Amino acid sequence: MSNKAKIREEAGKLNPIDNAMFVEMAHNREFCEEILRVILTDPLLEVLEWESEYAAVNRQGRSSRIDCVCELGDGRIVGVEVQRADNDDHQRRVRQNSALLTTNYSEPGTKFMDIPDVVFVFIAAFDIFGGNRPIYHVDRVVRETKQVVYNGFDEIYVNAQGRDGSPVSRLMAVFTEDDTYDDMFPVTSSAKRRYKLTEEGRQEMTAELEKMMDKERTEGREEGREEGRIRELISLVTDGIITIAQAANRLGESEQAFSHRLTQ
Repeated sequence: MSNKAKIREEAGKLNPIDNAMFVEMAHNREFCEEILRVILTDPLLEVLEWESEYAAVNRQGRSSRIDCVCELGDGRIVGVEVQRADNDDHQRRVRQNSALLTTNYSEPGTKFMDIPDVVFVFIAAFDIFGGNRPIYHVDRVVRETKQVVYNGFDEIYVNAQGRDGSPVSRLMAVFTEDDTYDDMFPVTSSAKRRYKLTEEGRQEMTAELEKMMDKERTEGREEGREEGRIRELISLVTDGIITIAQAANRLGESEQAFSHRLTQ
């Protein structure tokens, strides 16, 4: 079997829980509205602006890709990620990406009271908290008084394995099960049918999967070169050839950040 045929076969196995299919579906505003109306339990929710594969950039110029970012009619910014593999600290991932969204959507000099509210929705193929619930809302609680306090950030985790008959659970069945479609979610079901069952859709999905695989290979090579550069600078500092300040300057980071690398 040729490499092209293998990729096409893999593309046929994809569902909305998979990054490649989700980002393609997220080009459609109506899809974004449909899933967010269910997850955020707001049937009147309106998406004004949206972007699939949003690049959130930090102060060092490195970016983190978020599968979809939407600006809602009430001013909230919503980041959505889908994740199949339980292979990282995903709560810290949500923490970082939500902070990047807050920064990216705040103009310099903005008063804290005017920073936009941010919602981050993390849709996982696994039960991140092990509570057998289809959805988890993480609140900020004052430890001493048990008072729930709010700072403009909502953290939501969706467990795609959870099955309790709720709308979120039914939506996740469409997201994860090959032959499941649901009239409750016409936009999602229609897009899934197109990518899985039509020749045109299969071709587009194959092309998207090829593009993502090429990007991952390129980024892997770039990360490898960057790691090699960092190791070389650490060696130069350790040998007393350059200072911590010089090494940090070459990487475009603070001396404190580079010093931390020396202790790892």
